[in-house]
Order: sequence, then C-alpha cells, then structure tokens
Amino acid sequence: MTETAQITIVVADDQAMLRGALAALLELEPDLRVVGVASDGEEAVRVVAETNPDVCLMDIQMPGMDGIAATRVARAANPGTRVLIVTTFARPGYLRSALDAGASGFVVKDAPVEQLADAVRRVHAGLRVVDPALAESSLFEGANPLSEREQQVLRLAADGRSAATIASEVFLSPGTVRNNLSAAIGKVSASNRAQAVRIAQDKGWI
Repeated sequence: MTETAQITIVVADDQAMLRGALAALLELEPDLRVVGVASDGEEAVRVVAETNPDVCLMDIQMPGMDGIAATRVARAANPGTRVLIVTTFARPGYLRSALDAGASGFVVKDAPVEQLADAVRRVHAGLRVVDPALAESSLFEGANPLSEREQQVLRLAADGRSAATIASEVFLSPGTVRNNLSAAIGKVSASNRAQAVRIAQDKGWI
C-alpha cells in the first residue's frame, strides 16, 4: 500500500513504555503510520495541531489536562482528526464523557493489537467503535448525576482536603462547598464523603 493511503496516527499516553509499545505495534500494520506521540493532554493537543493526523489514540488519565479535556480541545481545533480513547479504565462515566467530548471510539488497553488496529480503521472510516461490554454497562449505569461544581469539589475532596481548603481554591464559601459535597453524597447514594469519592471514581463520574 502506498504511503499516501496510510492512516496517520498520534499516540497520547503518559506511560512511556506503553506509548512506545503501542506506536511500534501499530507501525507493523502496512496501512498505519504513527506521526507523533505525546505524554499528556496538553502535548497531545499540540502534537495533533502540528501533525494533523487522521486519528489520535488518547489515554484518559494523564497529568495536567486529562484525555477527555484534550479530546474536546483537539477536536475543536482539528475537526478532521478523529479521537479513539484507549484506556485501562473501563468505566461507563468515562465512556459518556469521552463521547460527549467528541471521541469516535472507546476501547480498553488489554484488547489485542489486531482489534486496536481495526478500531483505528473503523474510526477513520467515520464509524463509532465502543467496547461492547462497556457500552452495555453504560446503558444500565445512566448519566452522570453530578453537576460540574459537584464533580469539581468531589475531585478536590479525594485527597482529604477540608471544605475550607477547597473553598479557598475554587473561590466559594465553605458553606457552599459543604452543600455541594452533601448533594454529591446524596446523588451517588453514599454515606460519607470518602465513599462518595470512591463511587464516583469507580463509575468514571469524576
């Protein structure tokens, strides 16, 4: 197959070994060519802008700008680039957030490379590719019940920050932060803040 017919790819993943392995395996496919790699969301956006690939393979949990935020920015700046989420975290909330951000597909990292290569081809062809088990669980989980503010304060509470500390970081009153935390605890049917964080993380809501 000629080079002009190749599907160009950017691989974004914060784990160097995995990033290199993915790139090397995809390069073995005659119709795929890796034109750039990135170690975090901001770099992914920059590399996509510089190389204008057909497809960007995007991890979700990366330092700084995460993969979902990077997907939204990259798609807005480079609408011709399709994004395929490739992640360890098969969480229904992540799937919904990724698709809402403009991703065309969502697969897990333990998928065989042949399946990943096929997902790249299908996404490039304009199709949507979603891990079947995750798609099914997403239907039963429902949408993220948390507001953006509730997600924000719950993320900040994950490492044990006090309401006062969170309040100073997001420019709200401690009372407002406590109200948001209380609402989040109720919406995820948790008994306390720590449990609410665990549930929301497990479902990919924060």
